[in-house]
Amino acid sequence: MTDTPTPTPGGEEEIVVSEVSESVVVPGGYPVDVDAQLLPEYSRFMPLIKWLILLPHYIVLFFLGIGAMFVAFIAFFATLFTAKYPEGMWNYMVGVHRWALRVMAYNFLITDNYPPFTLQETDEDTIQLVAEYPERVSRWRPFFAGLICIPYAIVASLIYMVASICSFFAFFTILFTKKIPAGLFNVIRNGFTWNLRAGFYSYWMSTEYPPFEWDED
Repeated sequence: MTDTPTPTPGGEEEIVVSEVSESVVVPGGYPVDVDAQLLPEYSRFMPLIKWLILLPHYIVLFFLGIGAMFVAFIAFFATLFTAKYPEGMWNYMVGVHRWALRVMAYNFLITDNYPPFTLQETDEDTIQLVAEYPERVSRWRPFFAGLICIPYAIVASLIYMVASICSFFAFFTILFTKKIPAGLFNVIRNGFTWNLRAGFYSYWMSTEYPPFEWDED
């Protein structure tokens, strides 16, 4: 039923406006995630040489890792004094993680797209790192985040080991069928996801403790 405005003694209508509370948009899931696409078909013989043609990336990642060490050192003190992870440094660290993720995905056979030499996301990526920048980081996190993340990191390491075994089996499924079973693919993707979440939290790039949840999507 529609309310009819009630005339006031002065002849003016009193318009009743209902208050609408602001809706808070809560992002679904954890603020660090891996989005990967299972390809309908994979190159049958590329798994034989993927490890070899990745050598240039390993060299670049070595130097990017050295840079990440210096960035983490500076970010330690920046966070300690400002309660904020400098956004430019955070973006660099995310870019390094994104580069490493693409290399791992190629090495673990779940993508046939050769990793691009860039820290940025590209349209050709079949695996993406999704990360949300934390506006505020508590000053205590640089000291204790790595310590309290140990239980999760242990489980993440075990899942990553299982993912590497699944990659071994994926080698044969691709060789004979040019496909990766969805179950194997999902274990490998979860191995990446859990390890990235552990790394982000340990280096206070994320402030929400990683959930002990298996992602079936």
